[in-house]
Amino acid sequence: MSNVPPPPTNLRGAVDLSSLVNRPPAAAGGEAGQPAGGALTLPSLYFEGTDANFNDFIDLSMRVPVVVDLGTERSEQWKQFTPVLDRVVGGFGGRLVLVNVDVDANPQLAQAFQAQSVPAVAALVGGRPVQLFVGALPEDQIQDVFEQLLQLAAQNGVTDTVTVEGGDAPEGEAPAAEPVPEPLPPLHAEAYEAIDRGDYEGAIRAYRTAIAQDPRDTMAVAGLAQVSLLARLSGHTADELRAAAAEAPQDPAAQLGVADLDISGGHVEDAFDRLLTLFPKLDASGKEEVRSRILEYFEIVGVDDPRVGKARARLASLLY
Repeated sequence: MSNVPPPPTNLRGAVDLSSLVNRPPAAAGGEAGQPAGGALTLPSLYFEGTDANFNDFIDLSMRVPVVVDLGTERSEQWKQFTPVLDRVVGGFGGRLVLVNVDVDANPQLAQAFQAQSVPAVAALVGGRPVQLFVGALPEDQIQDVFEQLLQLAAQNGVTDTVTVEGGDAPEGEAPAAEPVPEPLPPLHAEAYEAIDRGDYEGAIRAYRTAIAQDPRDTMAVAGLAQVSLLARLSGHTADELRAAAAEAPQDPAAQLGVADLDISGGHVEDAFDRLLTLFPKLDASGKEEVRSRILEYFEIVGVDDPRVGKARARLASLLY
């Protein structure tokens, strides 16, 4: 995961999670009375988190890392991304548990995890929140992030493994099946498969074809913006991009590079401010390049995000 900034481990919740930040770290051997690497039986690896029940998951994170998937039913990108997270978590053989949180329905958790744009992924380890990433990363990069999360968990003695029980269905009756997500449109599926392979150019072609066939395909527009960001960042390190921007403060290409980095790390306001401050100093060609990139960021962050509204108003004042 050399091209993605490592997940920070110092996020602290604003409300409801405040009680957990004062808890002592889990003991090196695991929770009191529990051996490290013990077995834990649960009805599933996948849960719905709410403001009302989240303390249960805080307690659970003392034994197994809990991945928190933050989104909203209004976000088609989140609906497409969550099955990818399901698959990756399932591939870790019970070493992780996934909790989905609808931030619209659970404002306290949205505030606690500072979920300013979705999809966003955080975690709980030993009762403490950890920010992981913002945006729909490809599957291989998610796996890398989760491997780092498990390393952090091991350092804190959180090493239990979940065994999924058969459920509470009556004898002779099969447990209720998990709902099957609707299949993606063919070109969207082609794009996702390309992203999983690291073939960003192939994903870009698929999304562009989808848009050409239906210019109102908002999911394809957002997907194109997201994968274009990944393609631009591929092969570059954070240090390289920040050094280039520092050496050439008036160079659009250098400033666009570090703005991409900020967006990928969730520093949305920093990216908008950087480019909108630079905008008046550019010639016509530079202004058009920056304007186009900002419009891409609007799709990545989400057009309903209040930070997008502010940036859109500021851009309009600069244009007119």
